[in-house]
Amino acid sequence: MHELIQFITEEIQDQYFASDNNTPWIVGFSGGKDSTMLLQLVWYAVKDIPAELRTRKIYVVCNNTLVENPKILEFSERVLKQIQIAASEQSMPVYVNRTTPKLEDTFWVNLIGKGYPSPNNLFRWCTERLKISPTTQFILDKISEEGEAIILLGTRSDESQARARSIKKHAIKGQRLSKHILPKAFVYSPIKDILIDDLWQYLLQVPSPWGSNNKELVTLYKMSNNSGDCPLVIDTTTPSCGNSRFGCWVCTVVKRDRSMEGLIGSGEEWMEPLIDFRNLLAESRDREGWRENRRRNNDEGPGPYTPEIRALFLKELLKAQLEVQKSQPELSLINYQELVAIQVTWYRDSLFNNKVADIYNAVYGTRLSFDIDDDKSIKEKELLKDVCTSKSGDFDLINDLLTLQKTKTLLMNNRGLQNDLENRLDQFIQTGR
Repeated sequence: MHELIQFITEEIQDQYFASDNNTPWIVGFSGGKDSTMLLQLVWYAVKDIPAELRTRKIYVVCNNTLVENPKILEFSERVLKQIQIAASEQSMPVYVNRTTPKLEDTFWVNLIGKGYPSPNNLFRWCTERLKISPTTQFILDKISEEGEAIILLGTRSDESQARARSIKKHAIKGQRLSKHILPKAFVYSPIKDILIDDLWQYLLQVPSPWGSNNKELVTLYKMSNNSGDCPLVIDTTTPSCGNSRFGCWVCTVVKRDRSMEGLIGSGEEWMEPLIDFRNLLAESRDREGWRENRRRNNDEGPGPYTPEIRALFLKELLKAQLEVQKSQPELSLINYQELVAIQVTWYRDSLFNNKVADIYNAVYGTRLSFDIDDDKSIKEKELLKDVCTSKSGDFDLINDLLTLQKTKTLLMNNRGLQNDLENRLDQFIQTGR
């Protein structure tokens, strides 16, 4: 194996000086075995180059879907911090970057807010929103700044036949760089010929240049039934994480989450509420009466979850979060911005009977409000309530219309505002509230 590693190291150094040294390298890093080996090889190869010649920037990009397996996320976040510190101490041109989906694209805003059904192989709506778009935007930004970019991936030909075909399909004859779906972007896969046994041997024998303990990574794999890490997804040709992955804890594309089951069986019992909720999502898409009879585009067929089921999911998610926080007090399964965005979406869908704050307060026993109010608007509300003393329905109507306008501004998207206002007025006319 030593000769192969030496060959790859020299090749990485050759590629580092090839073409335009200003073209940045973007290293896809998930914290798993393949991306760890890739980054170690790149690090050691570049470190052997005199500091004054290390002019090509290396961006380490790690995508957080916001629904990552918490145990794996904690590990990868810790490693990223170590990489950042070590890069500075060793004068390495390495820069750590974390990408996340836009607020309107997050898993919870789509599933609980818009009522999207839990993903499956036929409707895997999550991949584009949670993984491809955030990473693609980062790559596009670097191409805009530098003119082009080279993406380094820890893909290996022996991982699967599909992966091998994908690597071969995009290869440029006579070159180590492959074409990427994005213009002015290329892919470089230094470890594509590495076999799994050689990979583990390398990680156990070669210490991490940023100070991590690779034995901890091995332990994680053993605890999680030897599941694989989910690769950096940069386009739709990247295979699904499948049955073997460190990925999203809410994943319903697979029948069973063996990695989370393995972690629970290895002593992480606090994750049990997560797998219970994940199983609820997996069973939900085909339950009778849980989905509308029309899709969001108004076509006939199974549509979004009903308002009652969306509210149920939020309640059960918050209950799972409350239970997990008994032993993991810093862990949140859904953030404040997503809760507000869900309320925005419910208003947009004219679901005025469900209030995120009411559900949250019922679970947590608090008196929080998710209204986007400042002191001035609070005084305006008090004045409005005084004026509408004879008809409380008038106050509710006007307040809802004002909330619609404010929440549209929050999401920086006023499309459909007039239609939403008209829908709320129609509801008032029909029901009197």
